[in-house]
Amino acid sequence: MTAGPVRRRLRGAAGVAAGAAAGAALGAAVCLTRGLVVVTVRGTSMAPAFRDGDRVLVRRGPRPAVGQVVVAERPAGGGTWPAPPVRPEAGTAGVHGRDWLIKRVAALPGDLVPLDCLPSPATAPEERVPPGKVILLGDNGRVSFDSREVGYFPLERVLGTVLLRR
Repeated sequence: MTAGPVRRRLRGAAGVAAGAAAGAALGAAVCLTRGLVVVTVRGTSMAPAFRDGDRVLVRRGPRPAVGQVVVAERPAGGGTWPAPPVRPEAGTAGVHGRDWLIKRVAALPGDLVPLDCLPSPATAPEERVPPGKVILLGDNGRVSFDSREVGYFPLERVLGTVLLRR
């Protein structure tokens, strides 16, 4: 089933606070089917792997692996989300209106917590990533808004895995 275009600035990194183009992570998205989403990268948080203007195809569904690039929902202030997670069967309307980030998976539930990946020892009192959580990092750490600032991301807030770049 084909859905109409979603025109929403999908943000990440320092651009939210500073309004800088360097911080924006994703741009317009088009929901091709309920399993695939096309997004446009905005900013430099994933440079050099992904550049401003790159279009990527995101596959919704299966759990990502360490090292894969994913699209995840950006938390609001205080590391919380104002709405429930996007449901797996949600179409364009479910994806529209959310703020998205493009990041690389650094650790999954049960993995050892990588050094220097979380903002403070208080956010990672355990040695392993807790169930249902994931550590996400931008390749360009200087400008990336990621687990180094907010700690763990809930796995249910990961929209999907990037399949290819055009």
